[in-house]
Amino acid sequence: MVNRDAVSLDDPVGESLRGHHTHLARRLGRAAGYLPEVATFSTVSTDPDAAEWADLARLLGRGELADLFSCPATPPADWKPVFTLDGLQMIGPAGSHPGHVDAEPDAGVVELGVDDVPEMLELAARTQPGPFWSRTHELGTYLGVRDNGTLVAMAGERLRPPGWTEISAVCTAPEARGRGHAARLVSALAARIAARSERPFLHVAEANTGAIALYERLGFEARKHVTFRGFRIP
Repeated sequence: MVNRDAVSLDDPVGESLRGHHTHLARRLGRAAGYLPEVATFSTVSTDPDAAEWADLARLLGRGELADLFSCPATPPADWKPVFTLDGLQMIGPAGSHPGHVDAEPDAGVVELGVDDVPEMLELAARTQPGPFWSRTHELGTYLGVRDNGTLVAMAGERLRPPGWTEISAVCTAPEARGRGHAARLVSALAARIAARSERPFLHVAEANTGAIALYERLGFEARKHVTFRGFRIP
């Protein structure tokens, strides 16, 4: 799928930190990153020089993780690789409703807030949907599903490049899987995103074929392959 407005998705971290998430950013020179309690992601320009890498090192600190997300720039040779993960960037359909879901998108869905953070952190620790910290919920709206009062599924908004909102932290407790919670949550978020005239997108590990199949069923299409990389600053 080609979209003329999707160019901001080539640098979703940088575009978010320069725009909607400016209040959650820390900066030094042209290097930038999220506040550590919010997200680990950091960014540099498209063609960073040695001074810019030095700025990022000072910004994050010696021995800290430089989580470059999908940034293709090559860091200094003495930055030790920590992880590399192949993934897909997928974009959702235009309009308020993704593909078929078995129930109304908002059925059984509740909005989560600061009082829910301990449960959100516990669920994220159990299910490993990706980085999730004590202030990650400040990135956008987070929705959940409760079973007898216990949070068993959630999803939320993360990166916000112009015109787009990323759906992230999609996870369901093992004992609650197979009930359509993920589809309802993604659909409910997509409807909210469309209501403010934006479009949903997301990232998923290429190896997670089950999640990819779900997103395709909901109308998401692969835009491009991405590689997520992290490095330890010496």
